[in-house]
Amino acid sequence: MSSSPYLNELIQQFCAQRPIRAGSLIISVFGDAIVPRGGTVWLGSLINVLEPFGLNQRLVRTSIFRLSKEDEWLSADQVGRRAYYSLTSQGRRRFDKAFKRIYLPVLPEWDGSWCLAVLSQLPAEKRQQVRDELQWMGFGSFSPILMASPHADMLEVNNTLTELGALDDTILFETREGEPYSSRALREQSRECWNLDQISESYKSFLERFRPIWQEFSSKGVPGPQDCFIARTLLIHEYRKVMLRDPQLPAELLPPDWSGVSARQLCRNIYSLVCAGSEAYISEMMETADGPLPEPAPTFYKRFGGVKA
Repeated sequence: MSSSPYLNELIQQFCAQRPIRAGSLIISVFGDAIVPRGGTVWLGSLINVLEPFGLNQRLVRTSIFRLSKEDEWLSADQVGRRAYYSLTSQGRRRFDKAFKRIYLPVLPEWDGSWCLAVLSQLPAEKRQQVRDELQWMGFGSFSPILMASPHADMLEVNNTLTELGALDDTILFETREGEPYSSRALREQSRECWNLDQISESYKSFLERFRPIWQEFSSKGVPGPQDCFIARTLLIHEYRKVMLRDPQLPAELLPPDWSGVSARQLCRNIYSLVCAGSEAYISEMMETADGPLPEPAPTFYKRFGGVKA
């Protein structure tokens, strides 16, 4: 049990979920803590660091099995009686797409351009698959056959459509750069296409849950390494769930009371505060076949615009 009542409350909220999202939390730990430090970890040390979250050994082993065999996120390397787990190449691609969005310091300024994807030539059975993937990438649905994004990476869009076998049957347009424009009608269309009201409420819930953590840690002092790791893991886990549904629209298309900006700042502040303690805990508790996890890669320290450990 943590010495922080607010942190204990967050742990209880996580454990109260039904079904408990053990696999999702494990992916958060891999992406946030393990990938920057070589990407491989001994299962036994993973079981140990997850125990304070209310996850017993059996649940962790079952979740790891599913992530390996059913979801193809993880692969195992057996050394003697010990199993060491890493992200698969497919899991790494999923991770790279997701986590690079999480740790951005600020969103790039919008130049006024749009990427439009017309899906009318796709077979019906393929169209929904493409729609789902484009929505995950931040596209909004302007009609059943028209999707649009003001922040699309065209190389990533083309690569994704190629992986889906849909590039030849998707019509892509990219409008010219121009003055960012946002009429009332376009803002209302954005609110509907991207379900911004629901995402904003999720951000507000995130703020309500984690502001007490920030107030406690910043006023009473940073807690011990284990509590730092627990706080950092739950912070990123909960932020990830909201942020990956956020299309990260430019300010010109957002409502004036958009809560995503405050949520990102709070996440950055808490992450920076607990980073050093959590890294010390990771070094102490997590192992590879060669010993402790290696030190974080230099890119780790660029998260949220710069953190210190």
